[in-house]
Amino acid sequence: MTRRSHASLLLIVLLAACAGQRNAVIFIPDKSLDDAFERGDSAESWQIVESQNGPGEYGIPEWVRRYFDRDIRGMESLSQFREKYLFVSENRGENFPALMQWANNFSPAHDLPGLVAQRMERKLVASAALYPDDEYGEYFAGVIKKLSDGEYPGAAVEQSFWLKRNLISNAETPAEATQEDPDTASTRYEFLVLISIDKDALQEMIREIMSGVRAKVSPTRDQIAAINRVQNGLFEGF
Repeated sequence: MTRRSHASLLLIVLLAACAGQRNAVIFIPDKSLDDAFERGDSAESWQIVESQNGPGEYGIPEWVRRYFDRDIRGMESLSQFREKYLFVSENRGENFPALMQWANNFSPAHDLPGLVAQRMERKLVASAALYPDDEYGEYFAGVIKKLSDGEYPGAAVEQSFWLKRNLISNAETPAEATQEDPDTASTRYEFLVLISIDKDALQEMIREIMSGVRAKVSPTRDQIAAINRVQNGLFEGF
């Protein structure tokens, strides 16, 4: 069993153990650890062999490097983006022309609502001591749905970038890695589109959307307190 399988099994065991226990604390595994298992512990890895700026990893923009480090706030700390929230839409596959067409025709209106909802979901989960549905009641699902259906005018595509990777077996030495037969190695392209939106504008839109969320079942006193806490610090660590 792989380490990733162990992490998944742990989540299942925790969920089963907590079933029926309304006040039980559920520890959500850190997805970045699973990503690390996939990248570092696999018998195979995807090696960058080319990008739109040339062979190997030459000329990869700083925002792309920070994205692969799973560091959105690091991207937003770059001087040209400090007054903006950043989101990255990703598409991958073997059909380069189709992916290029996707990037050329990309519209933030299609992908940004889901990306905003995902980011808020992470915020609400990280702020919760319990399982989110217990912590916030129906308000949690209502917020995610409203944000997913929302409109975010003013969003813009900053840049797009593509990379080509080959699937290789992890070798003992770099020399062994170079002996991989290029005709038998699997290949994929990854296209990234960087979306930006003004911070103040997005915060105002999110507050307006969330103010319209109404739960069919009234939240408990504890849930109201949790909702108020997260609303008061809504964009801290967002």
